[in-house]
Amino acid sequence: MASLKVPAYVPLPEEDAEQLHKAFKGWGTNEGMIISILAHRNAPQRSFIRAVYAANYNKDLLKELDRELSGDFERAVMLWTFEPAERDAYLAKESTKMFTKNNWVLVEIACTRSALEFFSAKQAYQARYKTSLEEDVAYHTSGDIRKLLVPLVSTFRYDGDEVNMVLARSEAKILHQKIEEKAYADDDLIRILTTRSKAQISATLNHYKNNFGTSMSKYLKEHSENEYIQLLKAVIKCLTYPEKYFEKVLRQAINKLGTDEWGLTRVVTTRAEFDMERIKEEYLRRNSVPLDRAIAKDTHGDYENILLALLGHDHA
Repeated sequence: MASLKVPAYVPLPEEDAEQLHKAFKGWGTNEGMIISILAHRNAPQRSFIRAVYAANYNKDLLKELDRELSGDFERAVMLWTFEPAERDAYLAKESTKMFTKNNWVLVEIACTRSALEFFSAKQAYQARYKTSLEEDVAYHTSGDIRKLLVPLVSTFRYDGDEVNMVLARSEAKILHQKIEEKAYADDDLIRILTTRSKAQISATLNHYKNNFGTSMSKYLKEHSENEYIQLLKAVIKCLTYPEKYFEKVLRQAINKLGTDEWGLTRVVTTRAEFDMERIKEEYLRRNSVPLDRAIAKDTHGDYENILLALLGHDHA
C-alpha cells in the first residue's frame, strides 16, 4: 500500500485541531495551513483530528471546511477529509442522482475496493442516506445496465488468492460462447463477472486469451458503441488492472478541453493512500510525462497544491 509522505514529527491531533481552528479565524482562511496539516495525515489521523475538533470546539470540521473553502479546492479537501467508507458512500450517492449520474463511478467503487472496504461503504451509505445502495442503483438504472449494476453492488466477493483452475477453464468457455453469440447481457456472463473473486476472474480471463487468441476486453472494444458494453469493459479493467483504469480516467480528465476536475479530484483523493504509486507508473508509461507535471500544468493555486501534496510532491 503506497504511503503518503509524512513529516518525521507528526503533531498530536489536539495540536492539528488547534492549528486548523486558527486557520479559519480572522480575515480570510489560511489555505496553506489546511494543506500542510490534512494532506500529510493518514485516514486514522484525520479521523482523530475530526473527533478532537468536535470535542474541543463543538463544531464539525467538515462543516467548517465547507463554510470556509470553495470550488475545486474545497471539493478536494472535503473528499480527502472524509473517512474512506464515508467518501465512497458520498461518491456513490452523487453517482445515482439525476444530474450527477455516473455509472462508471459505481463500477469503480464496486470493483476496485476490497470486499470489506466495499461492505463498509455500503454500511456508511445506509447510515447517511437511510436507504441502501442496491435500492438506489436499481431505482436509477434500467435495462441491461440495471441487470449488470444491481448484482455488482450487491456482491460480497471472496478476497483471497485461491483459484479453481477447472472452473476458470469452463467459465472462460462460457464467456467466449456468450461473446461469440453477442449475448453481452447474458445471465451467466453477468454472474461470473459480478460474483467471482478477482483472482478467479483473472485466471478465467487468462484462459480466455490463451485458448481463444484474443482477450475478452479486446473483443468488446470492437463493439463498444453503447454504454453497457463500455461498462462491461470497465468492470473487467477495474477487477484485473485497476491502475490502467485509473490512468485512463486521469488522462481523459487532464486532456479534456477544459479539465474534468471532478474525475481528477476523485482519483487523487480516493487512491492516494492505496495504489497511487502504481497509477503514477502507469501514467508515465502511457503518456511519457510524470503525473505531477501533467497536473501542475493543468491546475493552479490551492487546488494544484493539495493535489500535488496528495501525490507526494508538495510544492506548496
